[in-house]
Amino acid sequence: MNAAVTESPIQLHRPAKPVAPAAGPWTREAVLALMEKPFMELVQQAHAVHREHWPDGDIELASLLSVKTGGCPEDCGYCPQSVHYDTGVDASKLMAPDAVLEAARAAQQAGATRFCMGAAWRSPNDRDVEKVAELVRGVRGLGLQTCATLGMLSPSQAGTLAEAGLDYYNHNLDSAPDFYPTIIGTRQYQDRLDTLKNVRDAGIHVCCGGIVGMGETRDQRAGLVAELANLNPPPESVPVNDLVRVEGTPLAEGLKESAPLDPFEVVRVIAAARITMPGSRVRLSAGRRELGDGIQALCFMAGANSIFYGDKLLVTGNPDAEGDRALLQRLDLKTTGQVVAAKG
Repeated sequence: MNAAVTESPIQLHRPAKPVAPAAGPWTREAVLALMEKPFMELVQQAHAVHREHWPDGDIELASLLSVKTGGCPEDCGYCPQSVHYDTGVDASKLMAPDAVLEAARAAQQAGATRFCMGAAWRSPNDRDVEKVAELVRGVRGLGLQTCATLGMLSPSQAGTLAEAGLDYYNHNLDSAPDFYPTIIGTRQYQDRLDTLKNVRDAGIHVCCGGIVGMGETRDQRAGLVAELANLNPPPESVPVNDLVRVEGTPLAEGLKESAPLDPFEVVRVIAAARITMPGSRVRLSAGRRELGDGIQALCFMAGANSIFYGDKLLVTGNPDAEGDRALLQRLDLKTTGQVVAAKG
């Protein structure tokens, strides 16, 4: 990767590419049949879909900042920010606007084109939403695309964020509906779907994915992909997280005697997401460090075209920015910022 490119701030704020409709509706059984194809055949099919819908082959760099950490009243079994678990994560107040903007500028100078702000709330109050709206306006003013993940939103709160210019809202389904009650008890699946509707109705693009490696079956991973693909329209961004087992969380304890998910299963999920949601950005998210460079390369081949970029993903480790740039250079992959700059 050319050093001159990474040193120059990238100014990018443009409407998201329209999402192609899913070739569905996709049944769980159909997605499972995809995922059970011979591995190389599946990756080849996904790569063909990817090349058709994303001819530039660029990789979006998104940076994620935890603007309010810890103290969340939810009991999500994977999350170190829950107040229910002793994970060493201390609760903090919402960051000051100047500190957030400083982090956003640093991310932009490192090549990120989207800046995501996460806050550990179950559902923010209106005052908190107004404060985040101020952050959105500031970050957007830098020329970055903006994203936020704040928990459940009411229609009016989604409207406040839309008026501030928020581009994307992240609210994951986490898992298939039948696996969901085993990991979360404080929020219903329908609550998540309701927030997604409120966000979509407000005119904000949707970022929605899930987590694999929580002890679910392949059939349940197929169920998650089917749920995502059948959202109308599908999410513009689909983050795929491989569980990071954080000591102190119930899932880390419960899976202690179990081997981590086979990394090739992550590739299968990426491939299924690409085939069923051809126009969506499929993002490699948490757990990338554990996957290693070779599996990440296969994920890019299978259709992943976005990564969270930087040293930290909320409160768990993430490959560092320098390592990411080196990997993309080794794979001859261009970033979205580089492609946009080359087109003038």
